[in-house]
Amino acid sequence: MCGNNMSVPLLAEAVTVSATVKETAAVIFLHGLGDSGHGWADALAMIRQPHVKYICPHAPRIPVTLNKVTMPSWFDLMGLSPESPEDEAGIKKASENIKAIIDHEIKNGIPANRIMIGGFSQGGALSLYTALTYQQQLAGVIALSCWLPLHRTFPQAASGSGNRNTAILQCHGEMDPMIPVQFGALTYEKLKTIVNHDKISFKTYPGLLHSSCPQEMAAVKEFIEKYLPRI
Repeated sequence: MCGNNMSVPLLAEAVTVSATVKETAAVIFLHGLGDSGHGWADALAMIRQPHVKYICPHAPRIPVTLNKVTMPSWFDLMGLSPESPEDEAGIKKASENIKAIIDHEIKNGIPANRIMIGGFSQGGALSLYTALTYQQQLAGVIALSCWLPLHRTFPQAASGSGNRNTAILQCHGEMDPMIPVQFGALTYEKLKTIVNHDKISFKTYPGLLHSSCPQEMAAVKEFIEKYLPRI
């Protein structure tokens, strides 16, 4: 591998689960508010594919309006409803930082169509926004318990995107008290106006709160196997 991780700030500290055979694909997965990349790296290691590298960066610590504390957060959050004000500048800056990771992997020999991005909650939201504003086509997007940031700017914001025909796996707990499943359903309906609706899958899980579950992780594993097959 060539390339200097130090030139991509989020990569320098990211948790990476390396491939165990020749690396031909990558999954970049973004954690939720107040979390770190470690937990999701462990979860992804349990469903890993030998030819796939998993990159789980840590969000920077910033003041978060919603909680009135400084904590790991990809961008500021003022509220958790479709009508809440949004940190447009912060969302766009965070998205550029994730695109820098994608570009770094491409420079190191993994084509864009062999790179998948995803995340949970705020991280899932950022992965959706990043994919829909990225010019090259990615392998897929994993959007867990999340929403589409700056949803009023779409579909116009995706006009230059290479991902209007990219597969999206959207999953949500039906008892989520933080990001209600209705918000997930609204996101699904919005996504269908932006991308090929045949490529979006929206799965909900009875009794699941704002977290993941074995059935959801099985769906994630199946999605990765389907869209990042061994070559």
